[in-house]
Amino acid sequence: MKLNQKKLTVIVGLLGLYLISAGLSWFMFTFVGGNKAGSTVTESISELEKRRAEIMEAPKTEECPINGRMYTEIERQIWDARRPIAAMIENHADSRPPSGLSKSDVIYEAVAEGGITRFLNIFYCGVAAENVNIAPVRSARIYFVNWAAGYGDRPLFVHVGGANNLDPSSPSGTKYKGAVDPSVDAYGALAKLGWRVARGNDFDTTFDSGFPVFWRNYERLDHDVATEHTMMSSTDKIYEEAAKRGLAAESDDGVMWNEDFKSWKFKDGQASSSPTAKKISFVFWSNKEDYDVRWEYNSEDNSYLRFNGGKPHTDLEFDNEQLSANNVVIMFVNEKGPVDKELHMFYESIGDGEMILFQNGEVVKGTWEKDTQTDQVRFYDEKGKEIEFVRGKIWIEAVPKGNDIEYS
Repeated sequence: MKLNQKKLTVIVGLLGLYLISAGLSWFMFTFVGGNKAGSTVTESISELEKRRAEIMEAPKTEECPINGRMYTEIERQIWDARRPIAAMIENHADSRPPSGLSKSDVIYEAVAEGGITRFLNIFYCGVAAENVNIAPVRSARIYFVNWAAGYGDRPLFVHVGGANNLDPSSPSGTKYKGAVDPSVDAYGALAKLGWRVARGNDFDTTFDSGFPVFWRNYERLDHDVATEHTMMSSTDKIYEEAAKRGLAAESDDGVMWNEDFKSWKFKDGQASSSPTAKKISFVFWSNKEDYDVRWEYNSEDNSYLRFNGGKPHTDLEFDNEQLSANNVVIMFVNEKGPVDKELHMFYESIGDGEMILFQNGEVVKGTWEKDTQTDQVRFYDEKGKEIEFVRGKIWIEAVPKGNDIEYS
């Protein structure tokens, strides 16, 4: 049936009006702030650089709740609108140097597989002053998930895949029995935590996150590397996406990320004139020299400089600055594995054990405790008093129980 010219004109006019209206609605929603999340994104993008430009001149009066370092009021205002990022960064020898580690507040290091270590980086206060590119982002392991779960309500967990029992090609949808032991199923743990839901706090490239939060950079280093060493992310882009998902400091359901978060205790550092621990060295696995660790005390800024595989461990993102920490914790953990046919390792991250802390050029021996998955791991001296960390970066080394730690 044909439409006459008058009816056709009316229909076209209505359609045009609808498209204009839809376009205006989209503009208002995206740029003016049609909802809480959209408004948060717009305000943070438009004001961030202006506020950051004033940071250099401002006094450092605000304590970071993650590691106690002092920052400006402007930086505190920025991090107060956010929640912590917990990002998986690899340490394969072929992927070095990494990008962005010098700006993390806390780093956990443990073996991922085959004696090759990996890092869980907690970014919060240290990335308030600037956007930081981080790389290479890699896959998750159950013990890293457990440590990340200690950072309040739904930290932004950033990774590329992880140990899991899924197999889309199988009729059952799961891998054959014995392929992945349930004790190391990182995806299962993320699901039980309620993180692995569409547009949730689990930022995984294999699930629901892509560009511009993640991208591959094959030219990050000055030589060719395997594809698995090329994934990058950006802290500002992570936070922008988090706000869109209703996961600013306060989520859309009204829960502040730090509602049940309890900070560690902190104190001002005091460099030792006669340090008892100027050099620290240990191995994770005896046959993996590329991952042997050495820390050397620098009394000038009361920190420890990191060496990995006998070479200075540097940060590509910041002119190959050598990585350092104000606190180095050796957290002795039970090691099991490989526990399945995919050769996954299991390291105890919930429970208790012995620890050694290096700070101010001195040594403190004691214990660690983590009662539940969502508790923050806590550290105590030999008298049972909770450890006070020196303000600044905290590097936690999860070393297999029984390994020797040499220091002098």
